[in-house]
Amino acid sequence: MTGSKIRNMEQFAAVTGISRPTVSKYFHNPQSVRQSTRERIERALEQHDYRPNIFAMNQNRKLTKNVGIVVPYLADPFFAEIARNIEERCIAAGYTPTLYSSHGEQSLEVEILRSLRSLKPAGVLMAPLGRISDKAAIKKFCADVPTVLFDSSLQDLGIAFVGSDNPQFSMLIVDYLCRTGTPPCFFEMKTPTNPNANKRRQGYLQAMSHLGHKPTIVQVPGEGWHFEEIGRREGINAIKAGRFTTDTVLCSNDRLAIGFLTACFETGLKVGRTAGCDIRVAGQDDHPFSRFTCPPLTTIAQDYEAVSRHAVETLFKAIQGDVTTHEATYFEGKLVMRDSA
Repeated sequence: MTGSKIRNMEQFAAVTGISRPTVSKYFHNPQSVRQSTRERIERALEQHDYRPNIFAMNQNRKLTKNVGIVVPYLADPFFAEIARNIEERCIAAGYTPTLYSSHGEQSLEVEILRSLRSLKPAGVLMAPLGRISDKAAIKKFCADVPTVLFDSSLQDLGIAFVGSDNPQFSMLIVDYLCRTGTPPCFFEMKTPTNPNANKRRQGYLQAMSHLGHKPTIVQVPGEGWHFEEIGRREGINAIKAGRFTTDTVLCSNDRLAIGFLTACFETGLKVGRTAGCDIRVAGQDDHPFSRFTCPPLTTIAQDYEAVSRHAVETLFKAIQGDVTTHEATYFEGKLVMRDSA
């Protein structure tokens, strides 16, 4: 069979010299076979570039009702809110969701995927870390388990991606800020946590160019998920250094903006859009806490309900074998005008 395409598990078992039941057992749970056998199968997989149709295999056996939900940082109320929404939809459909947080660590994200395999989940909904994710590990998992990615996309991995139209976020709020005051500077971390930040920067640049304004991007040191502290500390440094060329600042996300509002307070700047205010500040996401800042934060609202609904519905279709090619769906944001800008 050398040089011919391997079309099914029987052919793969034949060329590897391993019994068909053992090969099937490996694909359902790699930890269920001996390490030497597992290594032998994995070498053969690389050599012959064979991947079984796991979705078809699932339809030929009794599926569990387990659904994994993986988020990068559950302490972030944004992910807590969307995870809650997804959980409720899974429960209503008769599935048993299990929620995991990778806490911003690549090794933990990979370990979560290993743990999920032992649950034999019907499917998984995953918001990957993004920039620091082990893409090879996620790709391998997605090839074996119906997986819908949300929030942060990774090179068309998974059966589908559901998220927000991040360039549209920035273009929408830049247009508003330019219509109501001075053009905004863009405040962001030098090392973005996930691809969404890069897309928002591109949206800002595109909008400023379209409106005929010179863009000003203020990048500051910082990486990881401690956005508020980075926004406060580096916001103070940027203000004192005179890096903001206008009196309007658009932050890459609401958590960074929340920290920046504190920086303004500590440096004596009054934030707001009324007479007597020194600076306008806006964010992006409509973070659950953004309405409670002082002053309340003007922002772009993500459509939590639409993202969670479509992600869950797409996963259920995939479990039933109704999704066969990668799909990507992006939902637009809506302008939320509050007192900060």
